Amino acid sequence: MNIISELFAASPFRPMQEHISKVHECVSKLQPFMEAVIEQQWSTVAELQLEIAHLENDADDLKKAIRLQLPDGLFLPVARTDLLALLTAQDKIANKAKDIAGLMTGRQMKIPSEVQEYFKAYTQRCIDASAQADKAIHELDELVETGFRGREVTLVENMVSELDAIENDTDQMQIKLRQQLFQLEAELPPVDVIFLYKIIDWLGDLADRAEKVGSHLELMLAR
Repeated sequence: MNIISELFAASPFRPMQEHISKVHECVSKLQPFMEAVIEQQWSTVAELQLEIAHLENDADDLKKAIRLQLPDGLFLPVARTDLLALLTAQDKIANKAKDIAGLMTGRQMKIPSEVQEYFKAYTQRCIDASAQADKAIHELDELVETGFRGREVTLVENMVSELDAIENDTDQMQIKLRQQLFQLEAELPPVDVIFLYKIIDWLGDLADRAEKVGSHLELMLAR
């Protein structure tokens, strides 16, 4: 709590940046996690799942501390409700990463060899969405310094547009991956297929949630 107070004293947006960094640290663990799942290295999978869970808990603790340290009377260049909505959107990204890791670990899921490389590429592109959200939020200080005007606004708008493009990529990759899995359905246990589709959807949800961070930021710029 003292750390959060110090961060607020330095900048009203510094805690938000600390939070999104913790969120992305959590999400970025999904790539080595997915590689360990593919290799069926279950001890490594379990270790990475715990790391992801701990990082998500850390992000959750930061979220709660920020909410407690953001009183109604605090002067901010943006609406308090907008800032809290942005915080919630950020937090949901880490929540989904934790869900993905938990389900795949619990079921010791197998990814068919025919789709493994594309599955990894799809996972990485979803992580890219989180990375872009992290990058955009780290421009908040500069936005404040420029009074939400000028080149900095254009820079952030471009970052949000890039985030939209990344999320669109994940949509297209999701469609292709589902098509590839459909071709393999007859060779796989039906229950395994159901959960593979769920993980594909949840990875897409992760990218969608990252895009929503950009949407909230764009809304703040518009106001």
